[in-house]
Order: sequence, then structure tokens, then C-alpha cells
Amino acid sequence: MTIKDAPEEWRVTATTTPFRGNKTSVRTDHVVMPDGSVHSRDYQVHPGSVAILALDDAGRVLVLRQYRHPVRQKLWEIPAGLLDIPGENPLAAAQRELYEEAYVKAGDWRVLTDVYTSPGGTDEALRIFLARDLSEADGARFEVAEEEADMELERVELAELVRGVLAGELHNNCLAVGVLALTAALAGDGIDALRPAEAPWPARPFES
Repeated sequence: MTIKDAPEEWRVTATTTPFRGNKTSVRTDHVVMPDGSVHSRDYQVHPGSVAILALDDAGRVLVLRQYRHPVRQKLWEIPAGLLDIPGENPLAAAQRELYEEAYVKAGDWRVLTDVYTSPGGTDEALRIFLARDLSEADGARFEVAEEEADMELERVELAELVRGVLAGELHNNCLAVGVLALTAALAGDGIDALRPAEAPWPARPFES
């Protein structure tokens, strides 16, 4: 038996959008259940996002500490950001985010994993890249603002981040999924077995 997610779409009898924000919105669908009953489902409509696990030659991961107002905490995270336009190439978005948040570029890119961040409440699709062969970016630094103006930047051993995730000390989902996926890849078939950076992404189709 192959364990693999599969597309499926239940019939929607009506749709409304009670809230529209700058980047996301909230949609209410009236969905026909298998027994024929109809129930409403509210969820966040999201453009999609990318995250970057940037690994240096010393085996350290580039992490950022940023204030996240909804959870009232400063979280350690890996660089991440939204797909700015529909159909945007996720690799280009990841390269932009790594430059803007860390002033770093990478010579080697792989797809680490693709996930839905919280499929019971949002359609957000996230692609996490592994970036290696790191160096300082070219050109002027990106001018950060708002929460990003207070960000801290560190490089931390992969094993220490895994320990923090399993100990319940690190909670950002991009960081947790990224470091655990990389650990599994290193213990399995290795980094060379990861998908190429331009691998198809059915959840957010794009043009190369």
C-alpha cells in the first residue's frame, strides 16, 4: 500500500468572504458531507509561503528571533515569507527572503519538504528549501521595518535545534519541520536524494 495524499473536492453549495485583509482573507464554504448534509467551514485563504533552512559549511543553521504578536512570544525561526504574486516561482521568493531577512545568498538549493501548515483552518501551502554554500549577499542591505526591525540573527548547530524542538522550547513550525526533515534526510538517503529546487509544486503551480 502506498501512503500518499490525493486530490479530492467535495461539492460546495455556497461561498462567502466575510473578511478581506491585505494579504489573506477568510472564506466560508457550505460543503456537502458524505451523508448529504451541508455544513459551513471557515478558513483562511492564503497565497502560500516559502521558508529556507540555510545550512553553513560548519553544519550550523541560520535562525532569526522575531516577535510574533498572536502568540505574544519572540520565536526562533528560519527565514520565511509569502509568495507575493499568484504563480510566483517559489525559488525566486526564497532567494528574496534569504537576502531580505539575513543578507545571505546560497549557491546550492534543494526542496526539503512541502507541507500544509494547518489544513483544518487555512489553505496555506508551505515549501521549505534547503540552502547551502552560503555567502554574504550582493548590493545594498534591505531596509527592514516593523517587527523585522527588531530581529536577531544567529547560527546554531542543527543538533541543538532538534533538541530544542523535542524539548518543547522551539515552536515555530517552519523551523521544527525543517530541522527534523533535514535530520531525517541526513540519516536516510542523504541530501543528494532531495528534490531539485525547481521541483513541481501542485499546491502552488508556478512557471520556471
